[in-house]
Amino acid sequence: MKRINKDKGNKFTPKFNAFQERLGIHFHNESLLIQAFTHSSYVNEHRKKPHEDNERLEFLGDAVLELTISQFLFKKFPIMSEGELTKMRAAIVCEPSLVTFANELKFGELVLLGKGEEMTGGRERPALLADVFEAFIGALYLDKGLEVVNQFLDQTVIPKINAGAFSHVMDYKSQLQELVQRDGTGIIEYKVLQEKGPAHSREFISRVSLNGEELGIGTGRSKKEAEQHAAEIALKKLKSKQQ
Repeated sequence: MKRINKDKGNKFTPKFNAFQERLGIHFHNESLLIQAFTHSSYVNEHRKKPHEDNERLEFLGDAVLELTISQFLFKKFPIMSEGELTKMRAAIVCEPSLVTFANELKFGELVLLGKGEEMTGGRERPALLADVFEAFIGALYLDKGLEVVNQFLDQTVIPKINAGAFSHVMDYKSQLQELVQRDGTGIIEYKVLQEKGPAHSREFISRVSLNGEELGIGTGRSKKEAEQHAAEIALKKLKSKQQ
């Protein structure tokens, strides 16, 4: 399908074309893409030209992002409670996380700002970058649909979830206890196997067992962290047996 470019001749088109090439995503309606990066301060200073800011796209993108991330978490963590799912989703779609995603994709370089906002460092302002990321998701959804949004997140956000970047908000010990109680398989026990390192940089090694059988060994800078890591390993082991 031929791409529709309503901004032919627009002075911003070259850098947005380069951006699309870098992402491997080409908008049918490039004006949507440019709108996603247009801050209200820019619109206020260019009233003679038909510019729209990204606030409505941000509203839509926020909802789309919550839906797509919720769906992924729902499928990936089948025994996670509603409360735990909500907590993890909140960590993924919170402002600091969105800013990280936006910075890694160099979104700040494309934002269209008014002179005042530019002079006060708006291009690096966390709230602005988080809004731009959500607006981009909204624009991508309108232009390409949910499938392409999911493909984009598969490349940018999902790998971080799979790598455990948000595991600090997950209670693996509770999940393991829930799984064991549901299956009626026995008693979970944790034991610190070793403490090492200087006082300011301690490392703990903990073991989790089910009815005396070792399920996992985890490490951490605290006893709690080591036990959580061990429980995470145990969960993966038990789930693989169930498959």
